[in-house]
Formats: sequence, C-alpha cells, structure tokens
Amino acid sequence: MIADEIAGLERDTVAAVAPTVTVEIGGWLVPLDNGAIGRAKSAVPLRHDIGPEAIGEVEVAYRNRGLSPAFRIADVPSLGPVCAELGRRGFAPEQPTIFKIGLITQLGAFSKASADILAKPDAAWAAVFLGEGFDRADSSQRIAALRRSAGAIYGAAGEGGETQAVGVMSFGANWAGIHGMRTAPAHRGKGHAGAILAVLGRFARDRGVTRVFLQVEEANPARRIYRRAGFKPVWRYQYWR
Repeated sequence: MIADEIAGLERDTVAAVAPTVTVEIGGWLVPLDNGAIGRAKSAVPLRHDIGPEAIGEVEVAYRNRGLSPAFRIADVPSLGPVCAELGRRGFAPEQPTIFKIGLITQLGAFSKASADILAKPDAAWAAVFLGEGFDRADSSQRIAALRRSAGAIYGAAGEGGETQAVGVMSFGANWAGIHGMRTAPAHRGKGHAGAILAVLGRFARDRGVTRVFLQVEEANPARRIYRRAGFKPVWRYQYWR
C-alpha cells in the first residue's frame, strides 16, 4: 500500500473506536483513551517508513494524562528502527493481530442468510456482546466506545426470533470497518457471522462505500470466515506495551 492509503486506513481505524482524545505528534496518530480497546489507546505511525525520533514525545503525552504508553506497530522491515527503540525503552510486543482489507461488493455477496440492521444496539444485541464466554467489564467498555462511533450500524442474526450473533460496521472518510463480531458459544457454526458480514456489506454498498477493513487476532479461528468473505491480509501488527 502507498503512504497515503496507509495514513487514511489508520485514521479511519482510530476514528471507528472513538477515543476520548486524539492528537498527532511527529507523524504518529496518538489516541488517548483509558478504555478496553487497544486501538483506542495505542499510538500508530501514519507511515511505514517513519523513524523513532518522536517516540519519547509520544510517551510523554500518555504519561502526562495518567495513561500507560502503548504503540501499535506493523511487522514490516522499514519499522525496524522504531521497534529497536521501543525495545531499548523497555516495551515488548504482544497480541499479534492481522490487518485485513476487502471489497464491499464481495462482502455483500458472501451469504444469502438473513440478518438484521439496527441503528443502535438493543437489549438482545447487548446480551450477546456481554454474554457467556466474554469478559463483561471489558465488553461494557467496548459497547460504549462503539456507540460513540459516528454513523455506526449494528448487525444481528439468529434463529427463532432470537439474537445469537452480533457485529458492528463503522464508516470513516474512505473505509468501512468491521468490529465486534461475536456469536454466542452455543450457536457457533450456523452461519450467523457470515449473514451479518453480508448484510453489513450490502448496507455499505448502498451507501457507495467500496472498501472495508478489519483486524483479527492471529490466533482467532474466525480468520477462516474472513478469508472466505474475501478479506486479504495487508500486514501483521503487534502492540508494544
């Protein structure tokens, strides 16, 4: 990807998770939040050829607000000097995550199964997000952040009139984003996640959006679903904490 595309993608990624404050420091996008979402509280370079010169200033910006500094760094050779400097300062990488992009047309055609679009999460939607298998305190913070995402829409799917799977789509300046995909453990493997992805894709298509992104932890088996839905990896990143 070219530099302008990387910057646009990272700006839309951070905007989607609605951090309390976001500043820019020396080519870094610095969201300053104390919630549960890593992307809302870790600095990210807007270019993949940036150097380590501003790292100290970024670190100070977090500490001045009583926050723990964190950095979200793509595993690309050109950011090697940044990683070396973070290591020298005592930071270590964790939580390897794959950044994927796709085409809205392909996403919208992924499944013909039924799913619903909600303007805001209702009680049944929240019950899945907060339900069995998920940390309740963490999930509550994530719902609050996703509700702050301007123009976000919410997908829901299930059987028998029940909501058994949920997801969110955000809209940035250039990209749609997929977030918060969760299926109740007893209802996995029934195609609900695919139905949500497709209905979100069709909604975005009707709005004239053409491109979509998501992030998925490397160990998450949901990567298989996203691969079938047409998402392709563009880079792997880790959080340096």
